[in-house]
Amino acid sequence: MTIYKSTEGKQAVLEHYESVIKQWPVACNQLRISTCEGETHLICCGDETLPPLLLLHGSMSNASAWYFDIEAWSKHFRIYAVDMIGEPGFSASARPLLGSDAYALWLDDVLSELGLSQVAIVGESLGGWLALDYATRRPDKVTKLALLAPGGVGPQRNFLFKALPLLLLGGWGKRKIRQMIFGPLDKKPSPIMLEFRKFLELITKNFQPRIEKLPLLSDQDLKKIQASVLAIVGGKDVLLDSKVTQTRLEANVANATVIYQPKARHLIRERGEILEFLTSSKSSS
Repeated sequence: MTIYKSTEGKQAVLEHYESVIKQWPVACNQLRISTCEGETHLICCGDETLPPLLLLHGSMSNASAWYFDIEAWSKHFRIYAVDMIGEPGFSASARPLLGSDAYALWLDDVLSELGLSQVAIVGESLGGWLALDYATRRPDKVTKLALLAPGGVGPQRNFLFKALPLLLLGGWGKRKIRQMIFGPLDKKPSPIMLEFRKFLELITKNFQPRIEKLPLLSDQDLKKIQASVLAIVGGKDVLLDSKVTQTRLEANVANATVIYQPKARHLIRERGEILEFLTSSKSSS
């Protein structure tokens, strides 16, 4: 499957990704493991004796999405930041149907290769959908679930109708779209933030995004989740209906807490509650 627009584009994205990994904020190692969907790449850090924490990034991204969280989280957990299959990382380009059990089977292999029988998971956007899907299919394997603007609960918004006219306005329009999704740009960005901006531009220019709509999990599916759940959603999310996400999680997941940030967009920047939740003694019933 071709997920890049050109061979040269793929090379540019992956070279930049490698340069970001070399600047990882804590000591880390990279793993490449075999799964039913091909090779899967992970960035691992934190003491191996600490509890395991699996990180699942969003669409059009890779494990570098957790760069700014890693230093704090790795003090408490052995981190396994996964490059999701079919996304612009070092994992296989496979994109099985999202509504199938293929992703659960893939994660089964990931956990098996890592020697993990249970794990806490943090998932963002598409990774949030993946984490929820796995927790409904394998409720005994997930101890805690922390979600940032998760897909699969509230319906997707028709953002394309807003974005299309802006795409006709060149670079300014594309920057406007990014701001609508991620929020205003920092006026005095750090060197690493500038690096990430360039990385996002490279991915946007060279990568073929998924066009498949995220399947909505049913109320019955959500009721299967046994893990304690913390979800943070944004009131200005242009991609997902955050209010419906909040309502459905609170109504159907026994151990769910939802934080609604009225001014937050799809990218949840204020996420300090995640570490507090993950390190608390409260667990699923």
